[in-house]
Amino acid sequence: MSFAALWERLLPVGRDPGTGGYRRFAWTPADADCRAWFLAAAAERELSSGCDRNGNLWAWWEPPGGPARPGPAGTARVPGGSAGAGVPIPAGAVVTGSHLDSVPDGGAFDGPLGVASGFAAIDLLRARGLAPVRPLAVAAFCEEEGARFGVACLGSRLLTGTAGPEVARGLRDGAGITLAEAMTAAGQDPARLGPDDELLAGIAAYVELHIEQGRGLAALDAPIGIAERIWPHGRWRLEFSGRADHAGTTALADRRDPMLPFAAAVLAARQAAAGQSALATVGKVIAEPGGVNAVSSTVTAWLDARAPEEPLLQAVAGQVIAAAREAAAGHQVAVEVAQESATPAVEFDQGLREALARSLAARGARAPELPTGAGHDAGVLAARVPAAMLFVRNPTGVSHSPAEHADRADCEAGVEALAAVLADLACR
Repeated sequence: MSFAALWERLLPVGRDPGTGGYRRFAWTPADADCRAWFLAAAAERELSSGCDRNGNLWAWWEPPGGPARPGPAGTARVPGGSAGAGVPIPAGAVVTGSHLDSVPDGGAFDGPLGVASGFAAIDLLRARGLAPVRPLAVAAFCEEEGARFGVACLGSRLLTGTAGPEVARGLRDGAGITLAEAMTAAGQDPARLGPDDELLAGIAAYVELHIEQGRGLAALDAPIGIAERIWPHGRWRLEFSGRADHAGTTALADRRDPMLPFAAAVLAARQAAAGQSALATVGKVIAEPGGVNAVSSTVTAWLDARAPEEPLLQAVAGQVIAAAREAAAGHQVAVEVAQESATPAVEFDQGLREALARSLAARGARAPELPTGAGHDAGVLAARVPAAMLFVRNPTGVSHSPAEHADRADCEAGVEALAAVLADLACR
C-alpha cells in the first residue's frame, strides 16, 4: 500500500469540520479510531501488534523464522508490555514511529506522519525484496502532546520510568476525569502503568521521523534533515489571586485585578525571550469566575520557555517570574509560581546520527543536521536507548495549527529516507 493510501485513511479521524484542525486526545473516541487505524495497518502487513502497559502501540516485523507472538482474540502480544505477559523481545530490535494524538486544533502531520511513514517504509522494503535480520517495529506513543492530561510524552516517560505511575494515574483532564478512569473506560488496566526495562533492553535503535516544526530545512532548500539536539525546555504555572469585583462600579484605584500582573508577565515573556535568543510563550490562561462584567478573582497561566542552553532557559524564566512578582505587588495581588515540568537538553546519539547520514549519503540524499526547540518521544527515549530523528521539510514552519503542511513529494522523500535507514539498520 502506498503512503498516500495510508495517509488518506487516517486524515478524517478526529478532524473538526469547523476549524479543520485535529482533536485526537488520549483515551477518547478519536484516539480509539486512531488506534484502530494503526492495528488495521499492522494486520494488513501481517505484523504482530498490540498495546503495552502504558498505552503505547507496537507493530513488529519479525525476521524470517522468528518467534510467533499469538495473543488473545486473534491479536498479537507485544513483547514485554502489558499485552506481552513478560515475553522477552529479541536483542537488537530497531524501532521507528511517533505519535497519533494532537494538540487542540492541531495539524495533520505532527506525529502521524512518522507513524504512517513507518508502515510505508516497511512496504518499500518488502517491495524491494528485503527482510529484517533483526526485529523491526513501528510504535505509536500515547499522550505525546499532553493535551488531555497535561504531561507531554507521557507514554514514553512512563515506559522509561521518568514519569511515576502513581502520579500519572491521578492526572486529571479539564473535566476532572483521571487518567486511570479514562484508561479503564477504554478497556486498559491503569494498575499496570510503569517502566518496562525488558522492552527497552531489547531496543538497539529508535529512529523517529517527524515534520520539522520550523523553517530550518526550507531555508536550506533540503527536503530531509537529521536532528542534532533538542533544546532544554520547561513549563511553569503562574497563579495570580486578587479580588472579584463589579466591572461597572469598582473604581480603578480600588481594584485588586489579577489580570494586570498577568498581562505584565505575558509582555515580560516576549521581552525576556527576545533578549536571550530564546522562546517563551503563554498559550493557556484561565480567568475565574470568568464574567464579562466582572473583575476576576484569579488568573492562572502557563509559561512555556525554551532556549539553546540551560542557563539561558533559567534566565528567561527568572525574568518572567520576577516581572510577575513585581507587577503583582504593585496591584495588591498574590502570585504563586510552580514549575510543572523540566526537560533537559537532549543530544541525539552521535553514532546513530552518523549512521543515518551515511545511509542517506550513499543514496545521494543531502540531509543537513539542525537543532530543534520541540520536544519528542525520541528525546525521552534517548536517555535509555540510542535515538535519532529525521525531519521532513515544513515550507512555512507553521505547526500546532490546521495550517501545518508538508508537500506530498517531501513526505514521499521522507518515506524513502526512512526506508534507507531501516534497510541498513535492520535488514543487513
